[in-house]
Amino acid sequence: AYERRFPTCPKIPVFVGCEIVSDEESKNGSLRITERRCKLNVEAPYILKKIIGVDFVYFIQRNVLDRRNSVLEIEAYNESFSSRVTVIEKCRYFVHPENPEWTCFEQTASLDIKNFFGFENSMEKLAMKQYAQNIAKGKEIIEYFINELKEEGIVYVPPWKDSNETTEKDE
Repeated sequence: AYERRFPTCPKIPVFVGCEIVSDEESKNGSLRITERRCKLNVEAPYILKKIIGVDFVYFIQRNVLDRRNSVLEIEAYNESFSSRVTVIEKCRYFVHPENPEWTCFEQTASLDIKNFFGFENSMEKLAMKQYAQNIAKGKEIIEYFINELKEEGIVYVPPWKDSNETTEKDE
């Protein structure tokens, strides 16, 4: 469901698009690492947009899909203004330890504004407000794509198995 938001997602208007920078998969298919460069529309007051001189910002997103352990780890950080502002977001989807039918989700983020043309307080308030709004929106979007998969008849994805490993049945 998560992959369905790329390369663009009408449900996320600020998400203009992305390009895949690298996409590597292990020989046995158990591990896939995808790196994207994402373009976001700046949602800021007009005066602030004029001062910083941009309408878009860029983020690098690195996804590590560990099929063997059923874990997706996502890390995103800003490329734009990285000498002035550091934004790091980490998300993790994983199987619930007591119920393999459930998926758990963890999310953390950090914001460090070093120097932003004297607008540090305004930037911090704006960033926190937008981040809080996006958390709720993110849940809504993943649920939308899960429902889309259900409508297509995809209600279960079996755990990954290494095709090179033999089981007692195969012998």
